[in-house]
Amino acid sequence: MYTLIAIIIGYLFGCVHGSQIVGNYKKINIKENGMKNAGATNATMLLGFKYGLLVAFVDIMKAIISLLLISYLLDTFNVLFDAQVIILFINALFVIIGHNFPLTMNFKGGKGTASLFGILLFFNWTFAVMGLFILIIFAVVTNYFVTGTLMVYVSFVMYTAHTFGQTPALIATLFVALFFIKHRENFKRILNKEEVKVSSLLRREAS
Repeated sequence: MYTLIAIIIGYLFGCVHGSQIVGNYKKINIKENGMKNAGATNATMLLGFKYGLLVAFVDIMKAIISLLLISYLLDTFNVLFDAQVIILFINALFVIIGHNFPLTMNFKGGKGTASLFGILLFFNWTFAVMGLFILIIFAVVTNYFVTGTLMVYVSFVMYTAHTFGQTPALIATLFVALFFIKHRENFKRILNKEEVKVSSLLRREAS
């Protein structure tokens, strides 16, 4: 029963899209413009840093709030710690699923990176900060944001295996599977040398 509740709450919170809220306010469909992605990066390119930050804040906080609700429920009913961890990871997974495939957007949502950072902040804020540095370092070294993001997901699996054990780590690998499903076009563009590079974005901002 707790697992089912965690799935439903996770998915419903995942469906609350920062890009959709901001887009409705600004009378623009963020998903259909710019990079055609319902995320903070595209919102920043279309509407500026302030609104991109707001999109990121909503997508981060929905993951944290969902996990806090489930954690409170499990603590209230004295669920064993090991079971709590697994249920929390399931809840987190369905936040990402809800974000990526939201009912409110005809199952065509974002890519889940901001919500992943919300999940990291819930489990360990210091690792979340490390994850941000990992993203920046690998994005700069490879010149592609997507490879930096991939390394955050891989690091999340490694952190989970080390801290919480095998079963949560297996759930965490599903996050990586979702990453590849949503980013396959990015990797195709990298192979075709069509993906936007970090350096070109920085030059555009400087100009």
